[in-house]
Amino acid sequence: MAALPRLVCASSVVLVVWAGFCSAVCVEVPSETEAVQGTHMKLLCISCMKREEVTASTVVEWFYRPDGGKDEPIYEYRKTNHEFPSRFSGRIQWNGSKDMQDVSITVLNVTLNDSGIYTCNITREFEFEIHRPLFTSSRLIHLTVVEEAGEDFTSVISEIMMYILLVFLTLWLLIEMVYCYRKVSKAEEAAQENATDYLAIPSENKENCAVPVEE
Repeated sequence: MAALPRLVCASSVVLVVWAGFCSAVCVEVPSETEAVQGTHMKLLCISCMKREEVTASTVVEWFYRPDGGKDEPIYEYRKTNHEFPSRFSGRIQWNGSKDMQDVSITVLNVTLNDSGIYTCNITREFEFEIHRPLFTSSRLIHLTVVEEAGEDFTSVISEIMMYILLVFLTLWLLIEMVYCYRKVSKAEEAAQENATDYLAIPSENKENCAVPVEE
């Protein structure tokens, strides 16, 4: 059953690589919202620029709010990376792209206390000849940290469908084998009956069975 997810992943990688060769396309994909304790969790924050040909200075601010608490700054990108003193000190890694459309971060070795709401604020100042407009956008990520990874519902459905498909193919092959066996058996029986009937004819009748040839 592990072959199906690997096949899907391989196909996705091929499509991503092919798309990368064809054109640089930005897609705003939502972040994962569940992490397993002790693993690294990438908080995805993508803000596509509508005018890629225009240069812009980008400022990124990351905030964390625990359940029932207030927003506290944990990370900032303002030409350089800056990590604020917090519970995440030494556990945040910048994962943004060079064009600053992907401004994601990764929380290393997540704990159960890291559950909460993460806010990604993006501020862009576009550099036009006449004026320099500012554009802001935000992304909220409700992260839940669990002790163990649960069974993915999609993978369960995929496995069930694979079992059903295997059972169906097995039954179809059995039916085809029985059908072919019966067909071959009937053909052999008919051939044996014809041979038996021919042998049962007297020899002089066999000579009379010859078809006369007209001159």
